[in-house]
Amino acid sequence: MSTESFSKRHGYNQPSQVEIAVRQDAPHEFRGVIINMAYECGFSPSALRSVICKTLRKRADRNNWSEYPNIDDENHYLIDGCQWYKVYDIAEAIYKKMEETPFSHEPEIFGNDLNEYFIESGIGWKLTEGLIESRGSEGYENIIKATANALAESGRNTARNELHEAVSDLSRRPNPDITGAIQHSMASLECVARETCGDPKATLGEILSRHKDLIPSPLDQAISKAWGYASENARHIREGREPSYGEAELIVGICASVSTYLSGKEKA
Repeated sequence: MSTESFSKRHGYNQPSQVEIAVRQDAPHEFRGVIINMAYECGFSPSALRSVICKTLRKRADRNNWSEYPNIDDENHYLIDGCQWYKVYDIAEAIYKKMEETPFSHEPEIFGNDLNEYFIESGIGWKLTEGLIESRGSEGYENIIKATANALAESGRNTARNELHEAVSDLSRRPNPDITGAIQHSMASLECVARETCGDPKATLGEILSRHKDLIPSPLDQAISKAWGYASENARHIREGREPSYGEAELIVGICASVSTYLSGKEKA
């Protein structure tokens, strides 16, 4: 007999995309849900407590010896009382422990369920290869994925690594590296533009000025202004004018889209 729920058996379980409203937080409900997910994927309360205590650098309560309700209650107490970013550390630790003992646990199910919950709950994070990373809208995610694939296929590993660093900077906890994300995304685009034009030492601004046919007008002006924005607000940041997370995400998305365009243009 199948152990899948009705919605999964009949294909009604596609997560509905909810606008992202949570980034620098781990809602109270989510803190309880992650415990239930771990139990569903093979953890006992005592095994989960071991992971939680190791992550939080806490000592388990020796007076709690019964799985339910004592140790289960302790797990909720520990995760409810920790800093928001530690909850995501715990999620990573749970997944890592599952990977170490795949015959006892189900890391793939845990990862899929966790990501579905993030999507349905408007939480701007995702679990990718065991690491919690920043998550954007569906369109943004598709752009980043397509660009990474295009850069890998064309052998542009430096540009791909720069894009990865940009996403990683947005994913830093407890505070994202906004200026770092902008700098790395522009560096990624600059690498692609240099190879496309055969101008290995030029800056992106110089490339746009010298190679008028690289990007159709007036779109080239928009990219040039984005380059100027990045230079002023990330490379030579002024006091009191630090870019917002949304602005950084916009720049990363623009750079990724243009990189994909240039990669495709070169093939044509």
